[in-house]
Amino acid sequence: MDGALQRRIQRYGWDRAADLYERLWAAQLAPAQDRLLVLAALQPGERVLEIACGTGLVTWPAAEAVGPNGHIVATDISERMVERTAAEAAHRRLSQVLCRRMDAESIDEAADAFDVVLCALGLMYVPDVAKALGESQRVLAAGGRLVAAVWGARRGCGWADIFPIVEKRVASEVCPMFFHLGTGDTLAQALGAAGFGHITVERISTTLVYESGDEAADAAFAGGPVAMAYSRFDEATRESARAEYLASIDAYRVDAGYRVPGEFVIARGDKPR
Repeated sequence: MDGALQRRIQRYGWDRAADLYERLWAAQLAPAQDRLLVLAALQPGERVLEIACGTGLVTWPAAEAVGPNGHIVATDISERMVERTAAEAAHRRLSQVLCRRMDAESIDEAADAFDVVLCALGLMYVPDVAKALGESQRVLAAGGRLVAAVWGARRGCGWADIFPIVEKRVASEVCPMFFHLGTGDTLAQALGAAGFGHITVERISTTLVYESGDEAADAAFAGGPVAMAYSRFDEATRESARAEYLASIDAYRVDAGYRVPGEFVIARGDKPR
């Protein structure tokens, strides 16, 4: 897919998902986000760039860790996500948090400006991962660290059929490389190619818990990466897509709800001194 088109899809798709995202995904993503923060080992006073901040699920514990003398620039490609995060930062009176709409492939910050770059479940959507990692390396000070989490391999994610289900209704690839970084040692190789060293990688299994079919379908279609395509479906197409998706996860149904397997990969790389 053309990179510019993919960026537009992500920007406006996440604008549409912003109001539902936290309610439908906060609990599901917590294991990856919590482990990312452990590996980041943020210290008081550190300068942090967050890529793909969403609604601030990582931003708030990161702000607490760096404290009032630290500094966090929370960025996202979605204007609506940035607006929500900025409003919440103001509500929490976190003066150390600055929110900006920004493309991960073109980081509008000076070289050597940050001690840490965080990206929790955002790299899968970046058209040019090598360019984004190169930009992250550029803005890190010597000895700084990047910690990124992505979804794991397709075979480890029981919800993976959401993409072909949507793609055959829009006649285009929605997220063509979504599982690529989570397959094998691809993420570690990408960090190494970008110049990072002392690379560590962890792969963790998780379970996505949904209390009903509607909750599972809402999360998959309206609150996530296919929100743009889904918003353009007519009612009949929405109903057929939701029914097909629920059939694809039927093996994970427990009573009225679902317990769907998932997998995360979390990696840390350091910029050489």
